[in-house]
Amino acid sequence: MRTLTRRILLPGLTTLTLAATACSTTAHTGAAGTAAAPSAAAQAGDGAQRLEVDAAPQGTAAPTALARTRTEGGRPEKASLKVASYDKASGRAVISKAAPASQAPSASPTSPSPGRSPGRSAAPDAPVAVGDVIASAPAPGAPDGLLAKVTEVVGKTDRGTEVKTASTTLASVLKDDTADGKVPVDPATVRVEPLMKGVAVSWAKTGGVRSGPHGAQLPLGNLRLDVNAAVDTAEGAPASAGASVSGFVQLAPQVEFSYDGGPGAAPGGAFLGMSGDWSSQWELKGRAAASTGAPRRIPFATLHSDPVIQVGPVPVVVNLDLTCYVQVEADGRVTLDVRQDVKGDFRVGGGYAAGRGWSPVSASAVRSTPVKAEVSAAGKVKAAVGAEASVGLYGAVGVTADFAPYLQGEADATATASGDGKAAVAGAWAVHGGFDLSGQLQLGLSLFGTPAFERRIPLGSLHREWPLARGHAAS
Repeated sequence: MRTLTRRILLPGLTTLTLAATACSTTAHTGAAGTAAAPSAAAQAGDGAQRLEVDAAPQGTAAPTALARTRTEGGRPEKASLKVASYDKASGRAVISKAAPASQAPSASPTSPSPGRSPGRSAAPDAPVAVGDVIASAPAPGAPDGLLAKVTEVVGKTDRGTEVKTASTTLASVLKDDTADGKVPVDPATVRVEPLMKGVAVSWAKTGGVRSGPHGAQLPLGNLRLDVNAAVDTAEGAPASAGASVSGFVQLAPQVEFSYDGGPGAAPGGAFLGMSGDWSSQWELKGRAAASTGAPRRIPFATLHSDPVIQVGPVPVVVNLDLTCYVQVEADGRVTLDVRQDVKGDFRVGGGYAAGRGWSPVSASAVRSTPVKAEVSAAGKVKAAVGAEASVGLYGAVGVTADFAPYLQGEADATATASGDGKAAVAGAWAVHGGFDLSGQLQLGLSLFGTPAFERRIPLGSLHREWPLARGHAAS
């Protein structure tokens, strides 16, 4: 299967997103069942804030975002500091003064929002102290961002103040504040690494910036992967039966985040997940080589992004990872030619509620249209283009999902069908589409400050299948 390992299809990205899509049908209603946070922070009667959720400033001119919660019950505030360096093994960090904010574009107005105390928007030059909690966007030595509590101030260096830190939680930063929002993932920040030939990447972002062979055709905020790759062909099959996969996957992912602070040490509610719209058109054709033993899974592309969402003054780093793969199970006898157009939306994540703990949240609406289905000879084949996806915070994985949409054909003769209802059959035959999804909530979700899991929480296996075309010969 070397050929397959080198060049194979990409519609699996759809899978990825799909992975993020179909699971159970639990709906996310926010940390406390409330609507998304308004654009301006609102002050609750007890002093708690409702924080806006937005994308952090981007670009080389933007200083590394850092928020600090001061000792003695202080509230989160934007700090004129940055993490100059961090060593994960020792937990030591150097905190220095950041470049003036005027040198970088601002994601929000500089004046305080209604109801927000001026001290929340800027914490000047007070030195870092024991007990301070710092939340930083990706920085030197901390590519996934940093969320830590200062346990000791070691002293001054030529780069800033060296401190010792220990891990902490978002509850120690956000306190009793609340936040709920969705932030689109900038497709330009998604790093795609093709693992074989035949993969092309296109995207379009706000500001009219477009990239790739299909960038001009894409709606803003969309990422598209095109694939045209060969699959191992059955031994002895004629040249006309060469197996291949081709098509595209297009998606517009977004991060969903909510936090509902409570009076106790743990929040009253929380949610982390990914959602969005996606579409794909792909074709599987030819006579694939026979499988031996278990179906073989072969990765063909990896995708990674670390979007930073700004939760009030606090930069929250979300880690998104996807590994797209193809999986083929065949007997080497049947020749398949199937094209389908799939559209839908998805959501996958984990939700927490005080008293109930963590529970999986996933939903998907899928519409599949067969454009053409043809099966010849006697035999069967099943091909999946899927993805393993993970969503986490500050480098700690919180949700994993494995989604594998597939096409399956089997026949004892020759049959053809098309979307206009015309068909020609000789013998029994059937072509099905479907998907398999599994995954679990990981211990990393306890980073919100919720009680730690005793074990990983499975999303539960989900299997759905629908007929694309079928028929039976007249006697």
